[in-house]
Amino acid sequence: MNASSDDLTKGSIYRHLIRLSIPASMGMVFNTLYNLTDLWFAGMLSDAALAGMSVAGSVFFLLVGMGAGLQTGTAAMIASDIGAGRRNEAQAWLDTGFGVAIVVSALSLGIGWWIADEVIAFLGATPETAPLAKEYLTVTLIGNIAFVLGFVASGALMAMGDTKSNRNALAVGFFANFALNPALTFGLGLGVTGLALATVIIKICAAVYLFSVLKRRLGAWAMPRFEVARWGPFLRQTVPASLNMMTIILGGFITIAFVGQFGVEQVAGYTVGLRLEQVLLLPALGLNAAVMALAGQNFGAGQPARVRESYLKGLTVGLGMAAVCIPVMVFLSPALMSVFSGDETIIGTGATYLRIDALAFYGYVVLFQSMAVLQAMKRPMFPMALGLARQLVLPACINYVLIVWLGYPLMAVFVTVVGVVIAAACVGHWYTMRILNA
Repeated sequence: MNASSDDLTKGSIYRHLIRLSIPASMGMVFNTLYNLTDLWFAGMLSDAALAGMSVAGSVFFLLVGMGAGLQTGTAAMIASDIGAGRRNEAQAWLDTGFGVAIVVSALSLGIGWWIADEVIAFLGATPETAPLAKEYLTVTLIGNIAFVLGFVASGALMAMGDTKSNRNALAVGFFANFALNPALTFGLGLGVTGLALATVIIKICAAVYLFSVLKRRLGAWAMPRFEVARWGPFLRQTVPASLNMMTIILGGFITIAFVGQFGVEQVAGYTVGLRLEQVLLLPALGLNAAVMALAGQNFGAGQPARVRESYLKGLTVGLGMAAVCIPVMVFLSPALMSVFSGDETIIGTGATYLRIDALAFYGYVVLFQSMAVLQAMKRPMFPMALGLARQLVLPACINYVLIVWLGYPLMAVFVTVVGVVIAAACVGHWYTMRILNA
């Protein structure tokens, strides 16, 4: 590594947490703003373009979820070697991630072509919006290799204690989007294809930039490696993480399906409320990246006490974040919802969701960090199993009984979310502490 400050096996845990989490959180903010910008330009085209791109985005991120786990898996494999001072091994795992990314992107493209029409129809696309959704999805699927390689590179940099480079890439990408979107969409008259092409171009540039940073740090460009002996351990980390990511997306579909039993306004209110909650959780997700990097390097350096300290101090910092965000969710939710809609039903639904789910805010913090520490310690199966239970099995079963069988009101869906998150956080914390104290 080029900077001694990136050595997470020494120095103040709190200082490292703050130094890593702030850039990571800022990067997530820029990523969120990027997505909102795309929706804004789509709305300038037409309501049909906005609806079509929204549907296409859901399908695309379901498919790219296979690659999103590469960020976690790459970070887990590289962090321990960085902590142990094995730079050559870190380079080898980066090369392995490159090779896996090529295969994953090819699979995403193939599966996407196979299921695109059916999934677009399943998500409610109309005859007017379905062709626009397919148009956007076609371009992004062809360029999905850039997204997947970006996951690998950002995971590797995170493992090295560098969250600034990914933040820089996301920030520059956000501003570049303002230039490319109108130029391609309106200037060249490409419409929805222009929106998709702008995103692919920006993601390609971001991936090249991130790999150039890695080249400066490790001394060599990453090259795809297809070594069977390495693919086994690498996939044991990445596949559970990818499946966990996909269960989050599928779980969102299931919850929206139950909310949809009460009307389209309720779906809109819940969706907006969920997006606002995700924005408030961005600092916690940035902290999560910091905890994973700290735990991974110290695990590799053979410092279990410092791994435990990273987890517990991360929870302390997260508690401070919850103390700021929970009052916002409770007291300011109607005002926040009114920014997006003037419909009283939409505002009321979103505000109700935010106020109820405020009870689970710290549960999300605990859950994120416990799963990150287990991933860093190369124990990915428990996070996958807990994610499957939390995102799919329990919500589907509980909501089916409460909503379909017993006819409970919409609030039951929101209470189910809270109950499942709190229960999962307690189980995750108990299991993590058991591993850390072993």
